Amino acid sequence: MSDWQDGITFGLDDETRALRASVREFAAQEILPLAAKIDQEHYFPRELVTKMAKLGFMGATVPVELGGAGLSQVAYCLLIEEIAAACASTAIIVSAHHSLCTCPIMAFGSAEQHKDYVVPLANGTKLGCFALSEPGCGSDAASLTTTVTREGDAFIINGSKNWITNGPEADIVVLFATIDRNAGHRGVCAFVHPLNLPGITRGKAENKLGIRGSPTCGMTYDNVRLSQEHLIGEVGKGFKIGMSTLNGGRTGVAAQAIGIGRAALRDALAYSKTRVTFGKAICEHQSIQNYLADMLVRLNSARWLTLSAAHLKDCGQEYAQAAAMAKLAASEAATFIANKGVQIHGGYGYVVDYPAERHLRDAKITEIYEGTSEIQRMVVASGLIKES
Repeated sequence: MSDWQDGITFGLDDETRALRASVREFAAQEILPLAAKIDQEHYFPRELVTKMAKLGFMGATVPVELGGAGLSQVAYCLLIEEIAAACASTAIIVSAHHSLCTCPIMAFGSAEQHKDYVVPLANGTKLGCFALSEPGCGSDAASLTTTVTREGDAFIINGSKNWITNGPEADIVVLFATIDRNAGHRGVCAFVHPLNLPGITRGKAENKLGIRGSPTCGMTYDNVRLSQEHLIGEVGKGFKIGMSTLNGGRTGVAAQAIGIGRAALRDALAYSKTRVTFGKAICEHQSIQNYLADMLVRLNSARWLTLSAAHLKDCGQEYAQAAAMAKLAASEAATFIANKGVQIHGGYGYVVDYPAERHLRDAKITEIYEGTSEIQRMVVASGLIKES
């Protein structure tokens, strides 16, 4: 019988199976022992980032010739799941760096940008982040207020960004700003640049409910001068780059959510086998068995949707709707599973001595970032209407 945590035991080649096993071993030995510290101390695990970079995790799907590991999207999702099952904060550090920063430069950037940015991001010598959201503009990405003005061959950036995952620690950012606020999405431009430029101010790290080891901040741009070499693609074509990036990122967040849900189920199952009431382990009570069954069904359903979306991406097929379904299902499954995990633990689920409460706090954000559940439902329904 296979490990229930595998979820899928067929359709994976030997190389992907071996990768999953090796990442699981690394996560158990290196990441899990630090998970409580990372959460309780809001600790950024730089030593883990260094180790993961050496193993190729930071450039998972980047081609080998650009310093990456050359993995498929399916393998990448399994990698993120394994990391998240040990520590959700560490998983999103990798996912935001890879999916939101490295991948759009790789997909839309020039050969020079590949050399200057993708290579150091892929080999982990630089950490990346993604600046799209603004204080008054989160899900409505076509209504940016951060502006671009032309000054000869230069681009001058002014405005504020927020909710930037990895922001306090990052070296490189993919930035979105508008050159014409009246043009809506047709005015959006995408840039990549180092974060040590004059005029950039990083805000304080946010004090968050969960994923506390994943640092988040805002940034202010005050007449920041960028050049043509910082522009990704063409002027006014940034919205497409941003939406494409989020589609890919959503499978990573879905995988993170699955890892969180798996950890919550793992810990609840273990506790239910040792906690005795009325003369028997609570896992023998039908009410607890109902919880465990529902948790596993939702976990595996979400995993299938996620790997299906990843497979479509690997095959070069349209996957935006599939990614939205995966992110929606996985994030809501993670919150459900983590909530039931606390319930199974009873009073112990409400104290920090046990990880159950951390899983619940970590799970909630997966319903919010990289597109809320409400946005995912809009994407799914829109696709359905267009197809009918």
